[in-house]
Amino acid sequence: MAKDPYKLLGVKKSASDAEIKKSYRGLAKKWHPDKNPDDEKAAEKFKEISAAYTLLSDKNLRAQYDSGGIDASGQQQNPFGGMGGGSYHNASGAQMGGDMSDLFASLFGMQMGGGQQGAQMGGGPQFRRPPPRPQKGADVRYSLTITLPEAVAGATKQVRMSNGKQLKITIPEGTNDDATLRLRGKGQAGVNGGPAGDAKINISVKKHKYLRRDGNNLRLDLPITLQEAVLGGKVTVPTPKGNISLSVKPGSSSGKTLRLKGKGVKNGDLLVRLMIILPEELGEDLKNCLESWEEQPDPRLNMNVNMNI
Repeated sequence: MAKDPYKLLGVKKSASDAEIKKSYRGLAKKWHPDKNPDDEKAAEKFKEISAAYTLLSDKNLRAQYDSGGIDASGQQQNPFGGMGGGSYHNASGAQMGGDMSDLFASLFGMQMGGGQQGAQMGGGPQFRRPPPRPQKGADVRYSLTITLPEAVAGATKQVRMSNGKQLKITIPEGTNDDATLRLRGKGQAGVNGGPAGDAKINISVKKHKYLRRDGNNLRLDLPITLQEAVLGGKVTVPTPKGNISLSVKPGSSSGKTLRLKGKGVKNGDLLVRLMIILPEELGEDLKNCLESWEEQPDPRLNMNVNMNI
């Protein structure tokens, strides 16, 4: 018997969609098979919370579960409470036997009976209960963490499913953090011939040390040497789509931003900010060179900053 999805996710029945999603993400990271290799209990726990989130994240399924229309596994409840052939007992324990059977027959021309034959209408054809309707299988949820370059340029990744199989996932170019990818037909098997459910993959994008996203633009902090800043030259710029060459003009200051059109996300721009990095140990030649420079104007002279604000 499936467990209460609210208890599995540790939320109240009044929880919002955002609260349910937050709780699921935390539990999914904790019990994911990749973090608990060869741990059958963790794999089963991950499968249970994924099924619980699948049910509660679907407004229709959640409403049906809350009203008792389906159980925690998503199966429809019997609306007749187990009523079939034979006698019916009311709340006081009285039995509806032959008299009530005759009443039904006189009203509807039906003969009450049990077993596989069911009720028969007059002398005509048999009245049979309709076959169970096909139902779509439950969706399954997975979490996947990718790098920012993979999110920008696109990639092919794999996640391990609860049954141990590998699921191939294509990350589209320009995928956002917290996006959800849907793989149709990769969920649980359907019921009564229904289609399989879907696999839903929640994407988390790791922060990058030098690169960050600004809409469809990318911002890159590019370290350069003091020599490159003073004398200029060609420097190699790593991008999610490969290395490119960038011209640095002589006398470029740290913090100067250069724009490379079309090198961002989906034809956005790449904004390269130059960051002068001094060596950990300054050589005597460099020290002597700087000491021999003429006195430079104070670069902070024109700053008008009220530190009291």
